[in-house]
Amino acid sequence: HTDLVRSVIFSPDGQTLASASDDGTVKLWDRSGRELQTLTSHANRVRNVSFSPDGQTLASASEDGTVKLWDRSGRELQTLTGHTLSVLSVSFSPDGQTVASASIDRTVKLWDRSGRELQTLTGHTDSVLSVSFSPDGQTVASASRDGVMKLWDRSGRELQTLTGHTDWVLSVSFSPDGQTLASASGDDTIKLWDRSGRELQTLTGHTNRVRSVSFSPDGQTLASASEDGTIKLWNRSGRELQTLTGHTDWVLSVSFSPDGQTLASASA
Repeated sequence: HTDLVRSVIFSPDGQTLASASDDGTVKLWDRSGRELQTLTSHANRVRNVSFSPDGQTLASASEDGTVKLWDRSGRELQTLTGHTLSVLSVSFSPDGQTVASASIDRTVKLWDRSGRELQTLTGHTDSVLSVSFSPDGQTVASASRDGVMKLWDRSGRELQTLTGHTDWVLSVSFSPDGQTLASASGDDTIKLWDRSGRELQTLTGHTNRVRSVSFSPDGQTLASASEDGTIKLWNRSGRELQTLTGHTDWVLSVSFSPDGQTLASASA
């Protein structure tokens, strides 16, 4: 990549890594780090990538205001248009039939695989920075620059507003069992919440904004990526296990491999 890397994710089979960059491209890599494909049709920075559960489709979110769907060979399948500003995050539902997107236009949109817009979720008062489906597919979590997270049902009805962070909420992720929600914030902390929106833990240790959080497949470990240049690993009770150093700039995204043995990180 020729500019900072915003997002990284493993394919469900663990064999491919996708990365999104401010250089306007998505790249696919094998586990040895060999570049397989460069996906080039976005007209602006690519902010986020997500694989479908079957691993056959990749969704990318861009500052060009669109979401694009691609097959594993890098062929463009669909362009999802409807947001009026940059799209910052994208997530597939567990059944692979619905795509959620989050935008600077303060909305979350739900789409079907053919690119048809199903719902627009409105309620945030600033840019929506991250969106994630619960493992059972019934709940959508959104994180916003307005400092709160919201939980929605599939019909677009707002269920809960989670308040507690004192700055932007930059990333949100469900645990594999769906019982816990992790949020990363510009207030340098991670918070853990239960499904009812009750705050369980605040994880402190990073010295700058926390950009990304990801649970391990067994749900026992949480990884966080920060503008302090480190990744931290935590257990479910909020105890810090490890600090991973090596990047020389902000770490913007972190993702576990499906077998839980490898962690990928993307940096500025």
